[in-house]
Amino acid sequence: MRANCCSLKSLRNYSIPFTGLKLGKHQFEFIVDNAFFDAFEYSLVKKANLKCQVELEKQETMIILNFQITGTIDANCDRCLAPYPQQVDIREQQVAKFSEEAIDEDEEIITLSKNDHEINIAGLIYEYINVAIPFITVCDNEGNTPYCDKETLESLNKLSAGTEEEQEEKTDPRWDALKKFK
Repeated sequence: MRANCCSLKSLRNYSIPFTGLKLGKHQFEFIVDNAFFDAFEYSLVKKANLKCQVELEKQETMIILNFQITGTIDANCDRCLAPYPQQVDIREQQVAKFSEEAIDEDEEIITLSKNDHEINIAGLIYEYINVAIPFITVCDNEGNTPYCDKETLESLNKLSAGTEEEQEEKTDPRWDALKKFK
């Protein structure tokens, strides 16, 4: 997660000052759009229209952050190569403890010192979104959405191996003996 130096200012908008907050739950809302992802040099996501709602629960010794990120990310279909809006609904939780001692890196807990007055959640939002992107993105399994490139799908079908019967005819005869054991 490397942010561009010139875009770090824009990420300041994703800081939550917690020192003046009373104990209890507090709601925050952030817009995550193209400008957000421009701040990250190697982002998988380039364009998005997302809303991030954060419920911050301040306790005596820790802060619990509950994230809900919803909206769309611009993706390209791995099947027909057409751009389409990928829906996302992400729910994550992060714990931040007040401590002067460093917490073991294996634990996924943020450490806040007495000198910290705010928590910047831009990195967390970025991470949650990029991890939520499907490894294989398809606009529709059937090719029935307005985003599908029907011509590309037809070309792929023509070039595919054919029907199951045609594939069975092309099997290696050395494996025919093993089929008897089915």
